[in-house]
Amino acid sequence: MQEYPAYYPPLPPVSTGIRGLCPRCGEGHLFDGFLTIAPRCDVCGLDYGFADPADGPAFFVICFACVPAVILALWIEVAFQAPYWMHLITTLPFLLLTCIPPLRPLKGWLVASQYYFKAEEGRLDLDYAARRDAASDTRTPS
Repeated sequence: MQEYPAYYPPLPPVSTGIRGLCPRCGEGHLFDGFLTIAPRCDVCGLDYGFADPADGPAFFVICFACVPAVILALWIEVAFQAPYWMHLITTLPFLLLTCIPPLRPLKGWLVASQYYFKAEEGRLDLDYAARRDAASDTRTPS
């Protein structure tokens, strides 16, 4: 009897990635540590070698999560002319709470999106370039 590979319906990257689940089966764990991606899914065996979110999570955190922390620090400084120790007990914890927790869900979402959309490294289509150049050579000048 011939065995067929298991069929995995496409899962939405947001729901699987944010929860840190395997983008293929939705059951296995995506992470081995806080931000370390596991080598493979412990349920379906999907190799996570394709996953390369690079600096994407950090970029999103810097652009969106750090803004409220900076606004808070500026407001405290302008409104109260607070000493440095006041910033250490107000702004620093707020900055850490808005920057560190979103890293893992964002990284999971980016990895799941790479799997869902079959993202891969860009390549040049040299055949297309040759066809384009050949087509431009056959045109008559006006």
